[in-house]
Amino acid sequence: MTAVLVLEDGTRFEGRAYGASGQTLGEVVFATGMTGYQETLTDPSYAGQIVVMTAPHIGNTGMNDEDTESSRIWVSGYVVRDPSRVVSNYRSQRSLDDDLVAQGIVGISGIDTRAVTRRLRDAGAMRGGVFSGSDLSADEQLALVRGGAQMAGQNLSSEVSTSEPYLIPAGGEKLGTLAVLDLGVKTSTLNYLAARGFDVHVLPQSTTLDAVLALEPVGAFYSNGPGDPGASDQHVELLQGILREGIPFFGICFGNQLLGRALGLGTYKLPFGHRGINQPVVDKSTGRVEVTSHNHGFAVDAPLDGPFDSPAGFGRVEVSHVNLNDNVVEGLNALDIPAFSVQYHPEAAAGPHDANYLFDRFRDLVVASKDKK
Repeated sequence: MTAVLVLEDGTRFEGRAYGASGQTLGEVVFATGMTGYQETLTDPSYAGQIVVMTAPHIGNTGMNDEDTESSRIWVSGYVVRDPSRVVSNYRSQRSLDDDLVAQGIVGISGIDTRAVTRRLRDAGAMRGGVFSGSDLSADEQLALVRGGAQMAGQNLSSEVSTSEPYLIPAGGEKLGTLAVLDLGVKTSTLNYLAARGFDVHVLPQSTTLDAVLALEPVGAFYSNGPGDPGASDQHVELLQGILREGIPFFGICFGNQLLGRALGLGTYKLPFGHRGINQPVVDKSTGRVEVTSHNHGFAVDAPLDGPFDSPAGFGRVEVSHVNLNDNVVEGLNALDIPAFSVQYHPEAAAGPHDANYLFDRFRDLVVASKDKK
């Protein structure tokens, strides 16, 4: 069956239907990872997005139940060049195409994904649609795409967050309760936190400060997630309350953007974002370069050189990490309160694991805070 990817600027890429047939709309973005397509598909941060894979051959190792990062596939659509016709891996339980069809994910294959990526790099991420088996005219398809929602201004946390709290018990020596606000959290993240001795209490995105404090947590954590941080005022207010209580805080990805807003900083939309598992980031405190896993289309607006005062009154703050490709802020460190964050995913399911030490850094921060008391 033929299919077409339509971008809101009118660009069309014709190919073959892949996965479920039908039509889907979303923000078209590209991911640069050579591996880890299963982790990408099941990352809730990709909700609302049609993901273009820059690696040409996708699906070689099939799908399994162990490597999923959540309970389902979250992408709105999927774009690949050459889907593997044969699955070859001893851990595979089914093909990628099987899961795409079963979960109703509309995709397209057989198009030049390099050309799509170059278009997005030149013009920026834009709305798009995948249409297969459609009797709509080109003009009708384009009208649907242009009538779709912009990512800017969208709060998608309620779509990806857990509806009920749940607990992942600590592994090893128990350190205490950790309150995790689920904004689209990944399974690997929770497992790494539990392995550091935290009883990980995963909370819905609608959680109140009173509910957090009732847990008597030794620390708090904000996860990755989709959407515009500028549309998440309730999560910013909750975080400000947590910071005023002196509870040690760690945030990743969306959590980094929300810490920035809680400290009084602004955020902005990147032209085409950072997505993939090969983003170079420098730790300013050590000069060490880390290859990191990313998925974000928004960033924090903060001065890169030297400490500055938090506009919201939380003392001094510094930018801790910077992207070497475009100087985007990749981390924040509060100097007068126990809080820090990074823009990338230190759990890095599918690799690399250069930033895994950040979970230990957070544990050390919590231990130091407990010792002061």
